[in-house]
Amino acid sequence: MPPTLESEEHKALRTAVATLGKSHGRTYDRATLWSDAAKLGYLGVNLPEAYGGGGGGIAELSIVLEELGAAGCPLLMMIVSPAICGTVIARFGTQDQKRTWLPALADGTRTMAFGITEPDAGSNSHRISTTARRDQDTGDWILTGRKVFVSGVDIADATLIVGRAEDSRTGSLKPCLFIVPRDAPGFARRQIDMELHAVEKQFELTLDDVRLPADALVGDEDAGLLQLFAGLNPERIMTAAFAIGMGRHALAQAVAYARDRTVWSTPIGAHQAIAHPLAQAHIDLELARLMMQKAAHLYDIGDDAGAGEAANMAKYAAGEACVKAVDQAVHTLGGNGLTREFGIASLITASRVARIAPVSREMILNYVSHQTLGLPKSY
Repeated sequence: MPPTLESEEHKALRTAVATLGKSHGRTYDRATLWSDAAKLGYLGVNLPEAYGGGGGGIAELSIVLEELGAAGCPLLMMIVSPAICGTVIARFGTQDQKRTWLPALADGTRTMAFGITEPDAGSNSHRISTTARRDQDTGDWILTGRKVFVSGVDIADATLIVGRAEDSRTGSLKPCLFIVPRDAPGFARRQIDMELHAVEKQFELTLDDVRLPADALVGDEDAGLLQLFAGLNPERIMTAAFAIGMGRHALAQAVAYARDRTVWSTPIGAHQAIAHPLAQAHIDLELARLMMQKAAHLYDIGDDAGAGEAANMAKYAAGEACVKAVDQAVHTLGGNGLTREFGIASLITASRVARIAPVSREMILNYVSHQTLGLPKSY
């Protein structure tokens, strides 16, 4: 179990990242903040020191994302580039892949997107229809399929694509991961028109016989789900950090408003109808953070099975806490909660992302009921 209190190093990291976040604020420029975070070593804090990273883990990276979110300037691509892609390459990539990608991901000069979700399969890896087949003459891989809701493809140098290739031992199709350069022939993207007003855009991808060299494969083509979940568990933990940071940002604005807004000579925060829901939102966020810290700890010590359960629970708890915190913040500010001046209204949509992606709350409940409680499946 992780310690109940953060280490002095973690506290110092929180303070330093919070200072950076406050210097940018919610009107931040993504590229500038990304560059500043990279220069300070925050983007690669989880990556191996041998490849330019900080030598830490998901615990440290989640602190960075949470504190930036609490300052109103979350970097969504941190979930994707260093957490998912960087982790997978660090654990399973070839030496050449590590040398090519990890230092660049750490110093922010290159980024990677991640494509798993499909129009007909969602994130169900068993129904992914994107296929990868070998060219027997050249050894190349040829990818065909579609992906949807892929973040930041326009700013990423490559996308880590989840496809399905034939297992050489059983003949069945297993998930494999491929590095697809942005300019690969046959690799097309279309921006999705979203109501969500985020810095990072969402894309639908089409892979039309995209030919890749043999060394585009990350890891063992027969390893299957092991390699995939090496990236998905950090994704859930980092999504929890994203949600907790967002919830903290909304709550801080609501508390400040409730403390200063005076009606009939009394601050509205003195009324329990206002104070108690804000207190409950704070409690829920703190509880979600504890589960997130547990999940990160388990992942960083190599307990993949334990981390899988905890990461799902952390993502669920953080998503629920975030939605409630944002809703209560808007309610506390009343009409001001819907103005651009305070910027909370935009979080109404954004907070739902943590409930929906990368896995829905219902699928997490399915996971816990089946895997943890041992109840039978209905599907």
